[in-house]
Amino acid sequence: MGWFSKDKRKDVWDEANGEPAGDIEAAKLIREICRSAADSAEKVGSAADRTARKIKGEVERYERAARAAMEIAMKISDGLLRDAAVRQIVELCLKADNLTTAQTLYRAIQAKSIRDEVLRDFPQLQP
Repeated sequence: MGWFSKDKRKDVWDEANGEPAGDIEAAKLIREICRSAADSAEKVGSAADRTARKIKGEVERYERAARAAMEIAMKISDGLLRDAAVRQIVELCLKADNLTTAQTLYRAIQAKSIRDEVLRDFPQLQP
């Protein structure tokens, strides 16, 4: 009976075994990771204390998702596609109120159009 088992929930970044087949698949996977982890990021961002026991699982889930997305993004060879994927990760970090990581990732975006769009949407990233 699997209904009552205490198995840890499987997330898309945990199930992603191997490398995506190409840049487009990698960008799609990053988008899916960011959407799946958005709820955890919002809980982390709205919590006053990240070390609080009741959100510890959400913090770990958000951090695993962000780390997996960043690792995949580093392997995207197309610059514009990589920048668009990094934008998704920046948004995830901002939902978690992780401004330091978001600013670091923002600086990694090369395409001026994407940088301008991110800055327009998230003025708190202003250097």
